[in-house]
Amino acid sequence: MEEIRAEVEAWLDENWDESLTVGDWWDRLGPSGYAHPMLGTNAYGKGLTQAQAAAVMATMADREVMGPPTGLGRMLAAPTIATHGTQEQIDEFLPPILDGSVGWCQLFSEPGAGSDLAGLTCKAEKDGDEYIITGQKVWTSGGQIADMGMLIARTDPNAPKHKGITYFAIDMHQPGITVRPLVEMTGKALFNEVFIDEARVPAANIIGDLNQGWAVANTTLMFERASLGSAGKSPASAAGSGMKSVRHEPVTKFNKRTAGEGGVPPLGMGLWRYLVDMAEKSGKNTDPVLRQELIKLYSLIEVNRLSIQRAKDPKQRTGAEPNIGKLTMSELFRSFREVGLQVIGADGMLLGESETQTGGAVGEIAMFSPGPSIYGGTDQIQQNIIGERVLGLPREPGPGKDTPFSELPKN
Repeated sequence: MEEIRAEVEAWLDENWDESLTVGDWWDRLGPSGYAHPMLGTNAYGKGLTQAQAAAVMATMADREVMGPPTGLGRMLAAPTIATHGTQEQIDEFLPPILDGSVGWCQLFSEPGAGSDLAGLTCKAEKDGDEYIITGQKVWTSGGQIADMGMLIARTDPNAPKHKGITYFAIDMHQPGITVRPLVEMTGKALFNEVFIDEARVPAANIIGDLNQGWAVANTTLMFERASLGSAGKSPASAAGSGMKSVRHEPVTKFNKRTAGEGGVPPLGMGLWRYLVDMAEKSGKNTDPVLRQELIKLYSLIEVNRLSIQRAKDPKQRTGAEPNIGKLTMSELFRSFREVGLQVIGADGMLLGESETQTGGAVGEIAMFSPGPSIYGGTDQIQQNIIGERVLGLPREPGPGKDTPFSELPKN
């Protein structure tokens, strides 16, 4: 790892400059391979292992260098396209993801197809060299600011439901696509519903093979669960699916983490110490019940950290690490909510950055905490996957695998 760190340090010495704009910095970072070092060298990465890539990000964090673009493009679209796409698709889609000039969203869930995602009814009909897309998607993170979408749609209704699905890269800026934000109880609108009325996508934008999109979608879901359940030292960056709006900003606006920035803070030891400090200031640190809950939370954070470290060793992997990590994240949110509200009491009802000394962090977590157990696959779905694929438990009963989708009962 020291060799990796030394290489990153040398590259940063030559390229990092606090006088740069975000766009200028990302234009340097993207082609270097360090924006997504786990991608192959043919996909603008470095071909590093998970542990080596973590060392790259930790080095950038230690140097207080602004990190690469965040959002679903880098987290999901880039590795999925690198895995299943052609070289032409990699060359077309990955550079603007890694330099933050194009944001992506995920068009998977539907009103009648969430946990049973393969039951989707959004259809894609061939028209010459294009496909006409009609349907509705929901719980689309960042859809209102995305330029492109990862879309799964049904291309063969007469095939079994898992076999007639195709994965597309679709332009979000076209007639026929309407995005409507869904306001949460936090007052924010992270999610959206998307109405697709005869939008068009070139056949060249099929990722993977026709009617084989379920395997591609599972790759995306694997990366999603791995990212949601991960933890580790990472550089500060601008958050969100649409990055073009910050490319003109100075890098100094984003390269250092500051407390009380608003939004849902990262769950980890830093937030735990923050709760301990709050308990000491309020005198609640002498409460034996609260002390016990704090140490339970500490143990959960530490076990999660050690599990992530273990998952970096290929010899110790079970194949269920993303699912276990996703379940752990749900539990962390619930635990931080319960312990945090015990610590700050009635102040937990206040949100924002100025009402209380908590900066609204605990209130944000309390309001947001039901979400992680639902999005990215519910806790129950994660448990089913672990039980069936790792523990060898029997699958839940359902229609035969070979039954055409058109003959299945609909929700």
